[in-house]
Amino acid sequence: MIGDFSAGLIVVLLLILAAEFVNGATDAPNAIATVVSTRVLSPRNAVLLATVLNGIGVMSGMEVALTISKGFVQPDAINLVALGSAMLAIVLWSSLAWKFGLPTSESHALVASLTGAGFAAGGMNALIWIGWKKVFLGLLFSTFLGFGGGYLIIRAIMWLFGRSERRITGSVFGRLQIVSASFMAFSHGSNDGQKFMGVFALALVVGGVLPASDKFTVPWWAIMLCAAMMAIGTSVGGWRIIRTMGVKMVKLEPYQGFAAETGAATAIELASGMGIPVSTTHTISTSIMGVGAARRFSAVRWGVVQEVVAAWVLTFPVCGFIGWGATTLAMRYF
Repeated sequence: MIGDFSAGLIVVLLLILAAEFVNGATDAPNAIATVVSTRVLSPRNAVLLATVLNGIGVMSGMEVALTISKGFVQPDAINLVALGSAMLAIVLWSSLAWKFGLPTSESHALVASLTGAGFAAGGMNALIWIGWKKVFLGLLFSTFLGFGGGYLIIRAIMWLFGRSERRITGSVFGRLQIVSASFMAFSHGSNDGQKFMGVFALALVVGGVLPASDKFTVPWWAIMLCAAMMAIGTSVGGWRIIRTMGVKMVKLEPYQGFAAETGAATAIELASGMGIPVSTTHTISTSIMGVGAARRFSAVRWGVVQEVVAAWVLTFPVCGFIGWGATTLAMRYF
């Protein structure tokens, strides 16, 4: 190790773990919401599945972690105060949304809070605006590919199995949904799971524990620690989000859950391979909407959708403002 863990660095690392915890409570449940709501898996088994597959997904690559750690704020312009303030913004906003059972995008909360904190710490020169290009590409992936993927897959299923007995299709797609839920959990790890690990590694570099170099690495113990915190968050607080996504928005059956998970996971994997951070919340939400709309437009409870979308829209300005304000105050007094 290059240096020791200072008190400031320890506080920042704890805030990152707190943000990973709320990520587990508000974002990770999206990966298993449909498989729980269709009663294919119990909440306990679904959380276990998500924990294992999230961990495997995290270790499948570091492209998204690299984008988060170096794609929005100049590494040499950011400090521990800014990183800690950004994490505080995520914890405050996501906890508020969780209280109302609204799924939030930790991806967008993270990039917005980092941008706000980076601006407060180093001004406009500290920001890397090209990183936002990938954010907007991610919005396209999550919105259009999520909705379109869910819609097309469910239409294909209805065409192929529309005349089959419901008992048979329920049994077949009940098994297949375990596969699609595993795919969804893996894709969540390969994209969302990498984000806070990238910030964790960035904090270690800023704190002098890891050397600053072009080769991006995340220590194995940091990967395990972040994965564990995300799993704990999902097990403790995930049910509120599962209920919103899998029950309130659209009432799903196993074949519909399979279509939604497969469509969303495919879109996320495409984005992960390109290093594009996407929102699991957005992708699975739009995929569920596509599945519901394929049956009939009124099958989607659009009032619930409006509440979810409002939380999406508010995430950018709220987290950016809190990140900026907390950094400004902290740098003035500390």
